[in-house]
Amino acid sequence: MDALTYDDVHVNFTREEWALLDPSQKSLYKDVMQETYRNLTAIGYNWEDHTIEEHCQSFRRHGRHERCHAGEKLSENTHCGKAFSQNSHLQTHKSTHTREQLYKCKQCGKAFTCRNELQSHKRIHTGEKSYECNQCGKAFKSHRYLQVHKTIHTGEKPYVCDQCGKAFAHRRTLRRHEIIHTGRKSYKCNQCGKAFAYHSYLQVHKRIHTGEKPYECDWCGKAFVHYSHLQVHKRIHTGEKPYECNRCGKAFVRQNDLKRHERIHTGEKPYKCNECEKAFAHHHNFRMHKMMHAGEKPYKCNQCGKAFSQNSHLQTHKSTHTREELYKCKQCGKAFTCRNELQSHKRIHIGEKSYECNQCGKAFKSHRYLQVHKTIHTGEKPYVCDQCGKAFAHVRNLRMHKIIHNGRKSYKCSQCGKAFAQLSHLKTHGITHTGEKPYKCDQCGKAFASHSYLQVHKTIHTGEKPYECDWCGKAFIYCSHLQVHKRIHTGEKPYECNRCGKAFVRQNDLKRHERIHTGEKPYKCNECEKAFARHHNFQMHKMMHAGEKPYKCNQCGKAFSQNSHLQTHKSTHTREELYKCKQCGKAFTCRNELQSHKRIHT
Repeated sequence: MDALTYDDVHVNFTREEWALLDPSQKSLYKDVMQETYRNLTAIGYNWEDHTIEEHCQSFRRHGRHERCHAGEKLSENTHCGKAFSQNSHLQTHKSTHTREQLYKCKQCGKAFTCRNELQSHKRIHTGEKSYECNQCGKAFKSHRYLQVHKTIHTGEKPYVCDQCGKAFAHRRTLRRHEIIHTGRKSYKCNQCGKAFAYHSYLQVHKRIHTGEKPYECDWCGKAFVHYSHLQVHKRIHTGEKPYECNRCGKAFVRQNDLKRHERIHTGEKPYKCNECEKAFAHHHNFRMHKMMHAGEKPYKCNQCGKAFSQNSHLQTHKSTHTREELYKCKQCGKAFTCRNELQSHKRIHIGEKSYECNQCGKAFKSHRYLQVHKTIHTGEKPYVCDQCGKAFAHVRNLRMHKIIHNGRKSYKCSQCGKAFAQLSHLKTHGITHTGEKPYKCDQCGKAFASHSYLQVHKTIHTGEKPYECDWCGKAFIYCSHLQVHKRIHTGEKPYECNRCGKAFVRQNDLKRHERIHTGEKPYKCNECEKAFARHHNFQMHKMMHAGEKPYKCNQCGKAFSQNSHLQTHKSTHTREELYKCKQCGKAFTCRNELQSHKRIHT
């Protein structure tokens, strides 16, 4: 006869089979099996340790499963009275009262109140990611993270807020959302008193006081407070840009950057000021705008005491004291005091123009330039000078205009002492001393002192005249020239002489006219010391000394120093009389003759 084995007397139920038994049957099973084990032990049966353990675990599992369904909670906390179905859950809960951290990592010493947290933490050291998504292949260090990730593919959001109707993929996210409605902040920092809605937020906040940055980059050693920030930072090294715009194909490192970019296409401005109703696409710009209304300027320069609403503005301002240029271009070596200036400069090298006008199709290298351009189409001028009432399309132009009223010139040249109202004007002036012309035309090789001059020069090659008059269709290279031209149609003459009352279309015309009253002749010939009131006349005079006569008649070969003299000469061949008197109809070949004739009538 064979020896008696454990399997001969043991009856094992699966969880499903166990659920089918009624309470009296389960009780009978337990009593019979325990008595059988006692009898076998009494007659000297040799138990294997793992078999006993498996039997005990089977009993415990069935017991826990029953208590969950019955709602029975046998373990009660004596501190707060909260009850739990399992003793292990009670022990973990107790540590929240004592702040005791029972489970310690042997590698880095970090301690946790829960065994599961320790197990998840250990995977940071080992790099283990055992749970892989069967749709995209992405791996995770815990099964819970995998389940969270899968909802991205399914789009399932079964947890709905009963107050606002917003749906969530996870119960935990719903609970956190519900705190927004209650406004409860149960977790308070014992150092500064700041309160938080979530315990995790409090833990992160405490790192501000301790300076702890537990997440370090393996590539460059930079440390971060948040693990998510480390993951985003790593993309700088890998070049990964997982978030792509489905309209223009531009890719981004962060999802928030993509969302902000998409607003360029949609024109969405979700942040609206309730004081002036101005709307913004970015929350940061909205906050800065609110400070303008409040007059808040929390960032103060410790050298001159000037205050700013943004820290970046303060840093840029400080460089004016030190003349420090913090941001350097790796391609040409040019340095800038502001990061934005460097970013704009880089586009010169790559020729990138990502921002396109949806009305005329013209592209620009920055969003700011696009917004400036759009005002040409809309004609909007929301910024009005409170002294003279003149309106401007941009706040920067208004600030520049106000300098005319106060006459302040804060930027002084260290070489000649000349002062300027704007820093950019001082920088442009500085090139006259150095003779530097860093901007070169790639078609004809001509060099210029400023990038704007080069752009204007290029239109000679392209023939582009983007600014067209609505009245007569005449096109211009510069917007300012178009504005001056429009005054011919409107009859506007904004520049008036305060001595004789004569008005002019252009400010330069007024300045030249004023020299008649003052007798000023700023242009002096260094050969004969003759002085001139106008630069044009001075240039013509210099040609006389040089013997230069660039304008040649194609009929007789006679040369002239001025084009107007050539045109007058040509009329002697054609007998054409170009200048006609409007009063008597008499015509002349020369303007001067017409002017002399007019005096007969007056």
